Amino acid sequence: MKIVAVAAIFLGEAISIIAELIASRRFGRAGGDVTMLLPPFLLISFGGILLVFGYALGYMHLKNIWIIVAISVGAILVVEPIVTLLLFRDVPTTGSLIGLMLGALGTLAAICL
Repeated sequence: MKIVAVAAIFLGEAISIIAELIASRRFGRAGGDVTMLLPPFLLISFGGILLVFGYALGYMHLKNIWIIVAISVGAILVVEPIVTLLLFRDVPTTGSLIGLMLGALGTLAAICL
């Protein structure tokens, strides 16, 4: 169940980040047309459901909210640069790569320790 909780948190963060980036891309291209935000809104709602499920399940089985928070923050630090690279084809800066590595190490430490 711990693996399911971690997977739900990572997937929820990934879906939420994808929705945010898609929304920013569409909104910029549409010239501020608010109707273009409906698909990303639905996507981020699903991501939020996964996050809540992951947090609840993680807390039930790990009994320590700080581990779950570390996993969530680590997921953001790992997933966001990857998704940004894939969607925008924008190369990360040195600081982003350092954050990526530290996020991966922090997530690994939170899971293993």
